[in-house]
This record gives sequence, structure tokens and C-alpha cells, in this order.
Amino acid sequence: MLTMKLLKKHMVYFFVIIIGYLSIMAQSIRFEMESGRTKCISEDIKTNSMTVGRYSLVNPNEGRPLPESHKFTLRVTSMYGNSYHYADHVQSGQFAFQAVEGGDYMACFFALDHHPVVKFSIEFDWKSGVAAKDWSNIAKRGSVDAMELELKKLEDTITSIHEEMFYLREREREMQQLNFDTNSKMFRLSFLSLFVCLSVAGLQVYHLKSFFEKKKLI
Repeated sequence: MLTMKLLKKHMVYFFVIIIGYLSIMAQSIRFEMESGRTKCISEDIKTNSMTVGRYSLVNPNEGRPLPESHKFTLRVTSMYGNSYHYADHVQSGQFAFQAVEGGDYMACFFALDHHPVVKFSIEFDWKSGVAAKDWSNIAKRGSVDAMELELKKLEDTITSIHEEMFYLREREREMQQLNFDTNSKMFRLSFLSLFVCLSVAGLQVYHLKSFFEKKKLI
């Protein structure tokens, strides 16, 4: 009986972790922009992970077309500056690509300049990893039932969490190495600074000693 309670408790924690993990991978936001301004959003994406994004202007007056002044430009780039998506003078769109480079990707929105200044809202949905998969199409293609589909989701989520753990460990090792290198450089710099200070102090003592000896001779 106690074992079953512990098992249920661990299963609840497991599902909470999975839900939290999926909520992190699926980033859906709405934000306001002013004409002539820029707003950038970053997303940490692993190498070979699929990422999907959808963006559109929020129309406060449904049924009426948005004015021409309500347009923006979007560019998605990797941390190395490589461009993966570019859309100019648009009101909505989407992108999808497989990340060749791992790290932080930037999605920068550039609102077109307009006088007087106008404000508008943008809805941006950015997913990567397991959350980027189109599970409805997978279910149609495979003719799987609801339970099997949920198991496939859980399997992919567990695999993704496992890969994420290795990725975080690798990043941790890189940060530890960077910290060690920085400390080594700081130690060498401190030792060099101390050596320079002692050398200057020794030269000053030698100069003063020579000066006073010359004074005595005079």
C-alpha cells in the first residue's frame, strides 16, 4: 500500500515536470510595439531541434482591415548572426526550420517608422523541440488512438528531457572551463601587477638612495 502511494506521488511529480517542461518549450506571447521601434525575443534551441513560429498583428476591430501603417519586419538569426527567416512589410506570417547551430536564437521585430507614432499589438507563438511537432497530423497519418498518441508524446518528451539534461551538463562543463580560464588569467594578471608594483617600488628606493648619497657627497 505504501509502495503504491509513493509510486502515485512520483507519477504526479513526473507529470508536473513534463507539463512545466512543455510550457517552457512553447513560448506564446503578446506584446505592444510603437512605430520606429525594435523588439527582440530570444529562444535557446538545441542543435538539430525543430522550431516553428507564427506571428500576426492583433486586430482590435474584427471585420475591419488593418491600416497600411500597421506593418513590421521580422528577422530570425542564430547567435552567430546567420539569418534563418526574414519577412519585410508584413502583418502576419510563419517560419519553420531545423536548427543547425545550437544556442540562443533571436527574433527581432522592426516596426516601420510612421508619423504620428502608432501603437499596435503582435501575437507571437514560438515552439521548439517536442512542442513544435504537429501531433494532429501524426495521429491522422498513423491512425493511432488517443492513448497511443499520448504515449508517443510522453516518449518524445522524455527523450527531449534526457537530451536537455546532457545539453545542460555540457553547458555547465563549458561554463566551469570558462570560469577556470578566467580565474587563471586573473591570477596571472594579479601576479604581474604585483611584480610591476614591487619593481617600481624597488626602483624608487634605489633612486632615493642614490639621491641622498649624492647629497652627502656634496
